[in-house]
Amino acid sequence: MEIALEKTNSSRIARAMVKARVAAGSPAMDMVLTLLVVTDDENVGEALKTATTLSREHPSRVIGVILGDGRGAAELNAKVRVGENSSGESILLRISGELTKHAESVVLPLLLPDSPVVVWWPGKPPTDPSQDAIGQLARRRLTDAEATDSPIRSLKNVARHYVAGDTDLSWTRLTPWRALLAAALDQSDGKVTGGTVIAGSGNPAATLLVAWLESRLKVDIKTRKSDSGAQIMSVVLHTPNGDVLIERITDHSCHFSVPGSSPREVPLGPRTLAELLAEDLRRLDADDVYEATIKHMLAEA
Repeated sequence: MEIALEKTNSSRIARAMVKARVAAGSPAMDMVLTLLVVTDDENVGEALKTATTLSREHPSRVIGVILGDGRGAAELNAKVRVGENSSGESILLRISGELTKHAESVVLPLLLPDSPVVVWWPGKPPTDPSQDAIGQLARRRLTDAEATDSPIRSLKNVARHYVAGDTDLSWTRLTPWRALLAAALDQSDGKVTGGTVIAGSGNPAATLLVAWLESRLKVDIKTRKSDSGAQIMSVVLHTPNGDVLIERITDHSCHFSVPGSSPREVPLGPRTLAELLAEDLRRLDADDVYEATIKHMLAEA
C-alpha cells in the first residue's frame, strides 16, 4: 500500500505507516534495521530501488531523504509504502525551506526503536559523515567515492575524518581482490619483496588496494596506469620463488598464478550496489583493517 502526504509532519507520517501496515495485512513486521538514504531528485529512484532490493536480505525500514532548497517556508512532503516488492517498508521524505537545517528532527521519530541505524549517501557525501546531523543518528555511515566527480579527493576527504563505523563502498568493491590475494599468499612460501598494481587513473578502490598491501606486507607497491579502462586490471607480487599474479582477462574472470602451481582462470565479476550494501550490513561493528588501510593511505599522501 502507498500513501502520499503533503505539507505534513513526522507524527502524521508515523500514523500513515501504521495504517499502511494494517492495510497490507502486516501489523507487525520483523525488521532488523533502519536504512537512511540521503540523496537528491536525480538519483533517488535508483537509490531507493537498490535499497528495496537490499531489504529482501535485510528486512528494513528504508527512509529516503531529499533535501531541497533551503530558502523559504519549511515544508515536508512524504510518501509511505508497505508490502510492495519488498520485505520491509519505505518512507520518502522531501524536505525544503528552513526545515532542511533541522532534517534530523524529522527523521528521528521515524527510526525503528531498539535497532541499528545505517545511513548511505549514494552521491556526494558530507566531508565529515559522523558530524553530519543525519550521520550522527547512525551506527554505520556508508559513502561511495566512486560516485563523485573527484573520487580520490572525496575518498581522502572523508578518510581524514574517519571514526569507527565509517566505510566507503570502494573498500567493499575490493573484497574479491583481497580474498584472491590472501588465498594466493597462503599458497606461496616466499616473503613478498614488492609488487605492482595496474588500474585506471582515479580509481579509489585501486588506491585502497595499494594502501592495504603496503600496510599488511610492509613493502612498497608501485602503481601503473591502465589503458584498458578504469578497473583494476592486475596485481603482481614479487617473491624469491616467483611472482604471484592476478590479472583480469574479461569483465567476469581473471588469471590466477602462484609459484609452484599451475595457472588457472577464476571468477572475478562486478557486483551490484545492492550486493555491496548487503555485504556491509552483515557486520555493523568497526572495521579495523579498513581503518589501518586509510591511515596508511593518508600517511603516504
